[in-house]
Amino acid sequence: MKMEIGLAHFWAQGDAVTHFAAIVLLALSLVSWTVIAGKLHALWLARRCHAKALAAFWGAESLPAAIDAIRAGDRTGVLAGLAVAGANAAELHRQHAARGIGAGVSASEFVTRAVRCQIVEAQAKIESGLTFLASVGSTAPFIGLFGTVWGIYHALVGLSGATQVVLDKVAGPVGEALIMTAAGLFVAIPAVLAYNAFTRANRLTLARLDGFAHDLHAYLTTGLRGRPGDKLVDLAAARSAKSA
Repeated sequence: MKMEIGLAHFWAQGDAVTHFAAIVLLALSLVSWTVIAGKLHALWLARRCHAKALAAFWGAESLPAAIDAIRAGDRTGVLAGLAVAGANAAELHRQHAARGIGAGVSASEFVTRAVRCQIVEAQAKIESGLTFLASVGSTAPFIGLFGTVWGIYHALVGLSGATQVVLDKVAGPVGEALIMTAAGLFVAIPAVLAYNAFTRANRLTLARLDGFAHDLHAYLTTGLRGRPGDKLVDLAAARSAKSA
């Protein structure tokens, strides 16, 4: 009688250790693909709206209009957050340059500090999830290897004391070992490829963000004109709009 051997058969032949390793790999795979899907969507939004948002910002007639334009056009919030942070820093310096601990700080240094802090936050947002993908890519093969070693161990235990090799006794454990090896690679390879691709794509996004930061700094410190009482950006409204 021919015995049907499939994944269900190997699962039934496995023990608690094998089942735990398989569940861990399955969980890592699901979370990895969720992170990959989220990062792909974020990159798609960035490529679609960043160029238009920058064009709308520099084409506006005034800074408040430019802030509104970039907030409306930048669906990622990366460039808009930088513009809001720089504009608020310039306004705060104009209002409080004569008093407080920032009295001796120039406008350039004041804006630079705010822009630098915002770039750090934007970079953390852009690179979120990459550490997890790198960890999955480096650990999943070893989890699969652990399942492989455990399956080979079962095969050797099945052969202990036997006077002759019976295929039925070793087919299940050996097949289980090979499946765990394949499962580890199936989880690790997409995570590694996605990590490399996202790292390169994020470098382009960060380069665009850095260029915008330099241009914004030059404009706010040399090209901005207005009265000290004018309110350029409502910081609370900007934060609520960004979170929404």
